[in-house]
Amino acid sequence: MSETTQDAAASHSAPRRPRTWAIVAISVFYGLLYAYAVWNAVAFLVMQAGGPLGLNAYGWFVLLLPVFFPVLAFAVAFRLGYRRGYWPLALVYLVGLALVAVFWLNIVAYAAAYGASLLG
Repeated sequence: MSETTQDAAASHSAPRRPRTWAIVAISVFYGLLYAYAVWNAVAFLVMQAGGPLGLNAYGWFVLLLPVFFPVLAFAVAFRLGYRRGYWPLALVYLVGLALVAVFWLNIVAYAAAYGASLLG
């Protein structure tokens, strides 16, 4: 009877690792959303750079930040959540995506308010 109690205690104490296919599926789903943010930032950068005045160095710096920020946010979210389980991973990805959205809105607001300072 003591062996059964020890086996039950050992099985409950070891955390169960999430399945790889589920981690990949969640990561691919959120990866597509992060990729959309990158695509949107690249499109905005090309539109601004292709304008009649182009961009100065500061404009390139400001408009390249939202291209790289979603990639960095995705990498940090993956690093923080890939060993925690399904729901915590999805929640960490969602929080990272919310940070990317706030950052993107800040860039768009800055470009709308101070767009002339970004132009060459």
